[in-house]
Amino acid sequence: MTHDEYTRHDATALSALVRTGEVTPLELIEVAVQRLEAVNPAINAVVYRMDDEARARAEAVDREALFAGVPFLAKDLQSDYAGHPTSRGSRLLVNRVAEADTELVRRVRATGVSVLGKTNTPEFGMLPYTEPELWGPCRNPWSLDRTPGGSSGGSAAAVAAGIVPIAGGGDGAGSIRMPASCCGLFGFKPTRGRTPSGPGRGESWRGAAIEHVLTRSVRDSAVMLDATHGPGADPPYRIEPPAQPFSREVATDPERLRIAWTTEPMLGSTVHPDCVEAIADAVKLLADLGHDVVEAAPMVDGPAFARAFLRMMAGELGAEIEDLTAALGRKPRRSELEPLTWCFGLVSRALSSADFAHALRTLERTGNAVAAFFTDWDVLVTPTLATPPPAIGGLPPRPIEHLQLRVLGAIGSGRVVKMAGLIDRTAADAFDFTPWTPVFNISGQPAMSVPLHWNAHGLPVGVHFVARVGDEATLLRLAGQLERTRPWFDRVPEMDASGLPANGLTRASTTAGTGGGVNE
Repeated sequence: MTHDEYTRHDATALSALVRTGEVTPLELIEVAVQRLEAVNPAINAVVYRMDDEARARAEAVDREALFAGVPFLAKDLQSDYAGHPTSRGSRLLVNRVAEADTELVRRVRATGVSVLGKTNTPEFGMLPYTEPELWGPCRNPWSLDRTPGGSSGGSAAAVAAGIVPIAGGGDGAGSIRMPASCCGLFGFKPTRGRTPSGPGRGESWRGAAIEHVLTRSVRDSAVMLDATHGPGADPPYRIEPPAQPFSREVATDPERLRIAWTTEPMLGSTVHPDCVEAIADAVKLLADLGHDVVEAAPMVDGPAFARAFLRMMAGELGAEIEDLTAALGRKPRRSELEPLTWCFGLVSRALSSADFAHALRTLERTGNAVAAFFTDWDVLVTPTLATPPPAIGGLPPRPIEHLQLRVLGAIGSGRVVKMAGLIDRTAADAFDFTPWTPVFNISGQPAMSVPLHWNAHGLPVGVHFVARVGDEATLLRLAGQLERTRPWFDRVPEMDASGLPANGLTRASTTAGTGGGVNE
């Protein structure tokens, strides 16, 4: 199988070829590995290789498994694979080997995928871009000077570059949806609690974070959700199981929906004209499909939300560092953590229990108010991000801010760092790039970024859709309808054999259709 043939199929179609004997799992691995070795030096998406284990498992894979033999990459953050390190983008953990698979990893493995390795992520998944000091920046296949987003940036870049058709992600403030927007992919965040987060952990970031995948086709995301949803051993949340398989929803057009839309940022300040244009185009498309589309949005106190969210993050990070201190038998050294991580850890020790509780109450009130908005609406549409993919190094903290963080970190006092106003100063622009996505992590609602728009420079601009808690079905039906009406599967970045954009340009294929494999 050639790489061109490989990328004409989504994961579901590739597994069908394995099932009928038209291709073997080992052949798929070799195509993926060749592509990885060709493009990864340019994009830096894959930071850890598991080729040998993948080949060994492929020999014994059940050919009837959902994704039998399909190459897969895991995000190097929350997904522990027994016998392999989970660095979480940090020098502190780069050599710490996992003793057992997490529950979600066990379910992913059971689908029959061939796990080739782990992908680049910012330290502890804290930032909306992927430029960790440990591994260096991950680059966007559409334009190598641009970010693929974060924190699932390595996974998104790997899928967009054609290494794998599906890769693992996690979303605590938009970290599946943001990279999907930057890289022209489908990125789906399930309802809080839909996929397991254990063992040993019932929730992450107070329930804001959840794991799933990034894909080129809607059905691949739905099939993987069919395979991985359901509570773990001791779930903190209980939600109704789906009425029918998620994959079946994709092929069914939704009924006429009441859809609200907005381009007003809930958290940030300004929105790029390309993102406004993407929504205008999407609104017209939705109306043409017969849906009722009206401009409306829930009200959010953006500054209060931003401060509360960052206080929650700091508290969670502080607890994580304490857990790691116990596990490692020593305290982390300042040289082992990035300045922002170190300073947030210091702040966590200066936060009072009342500070943390007040932050959680603010987030809870916001989440409840936002969820109540959906009493009258089936879906809300916003831009996924406030801008097209920014340049590498273009998002905060910027170089001068890194220097300030290093100085504060060297002081070593959480009280001093808190008095310096780190949280409030960071909150002032922390969500300018992503002024919508974090709100729906807090409300726990399902949401997705759909690749419906490319700007004049050939850069993808995602459109963001949100539904009621537990109503993944409506989103997947709508996503399937949009995919059939405005197909994007064949719109991919052209990269030559060296991994560089073809002819020094970043341009998309204009081939119509969703790719032969998607419609088979």
